[in-house]
Amino acid sequence: MNFASGGATSSPEDEPEPGSSLADNDEASDVALMLRVRDGDLEAFETLVTRHQHSVVGTAAKMLGGTADAEDIGQQVFMRVWKHAARYQPSAKFTTWLMTITRNLVFNELRRRRRSQQVSMDADEGDTIRHQFVDEQAAAPSEEMLDSELHQAIDSAIASLPEAQRLAIVLRRYEGMPYEEIAEVLKTSVPAVKSILFRARAELKARLKKYLE
Repeated sequence: MNFASGGATSSPEDEPEPGSSLADNDEASDVALMLRVRDGDLEAFETLVTRHQHSVVGTAAKMLGGTADAEDIGQQVFMRVWKHAARYQPSAKFTTWLMTITRNLVFNELRRRRRSQQVSMDADEGDTIRHQFVDEQAAAPSEEMLDSELHQAIDSAIASLPEAQRLAIVLRRYEGMPYEEIAEVLKTSVPAVKSILFRARAELKARLKKYLE
């Protein structure tokens, strides 16, 4: 699980850029579908939802730490796509536009969580007691358990990153999005994106050190 390709001293520019003619064809198809959606074509809209819902919900889940709220975010994203279809202009890639909507809704949800975060001491103590009981009864960890622990550690490490770093990592690592598109989604420059990713990978490598050795 090499988040910092080439080691801690590697430059973020060293990583090759994803992309292919197939991706270009997909983008052209997305734009054609979205132009039909702009004219009120429900079938074209359903095709776009089917094509991109996994990516949208997956990105939201990695940002929010779970699938329940992520599925709700996914529904809101595509509701906005339909509602604002008349404003769509194919001046940017469709996936960039889609992920910008996803970013806005995810960041709104994260802000809402911070405002409403009130964890009771009783709940914390109850969780501690339950975890202690499970630990005392646990058998030697199996390979499946260790693999699950690694995935949980990765998810936890990503969740600990600042929001911009987290989203940049998710879009780059899991969605294969090029730097230019990530810059548009985050409303920043390409050099800033590379710097954000470099810091994020260094932090992830430090947090996951025991699994990478």
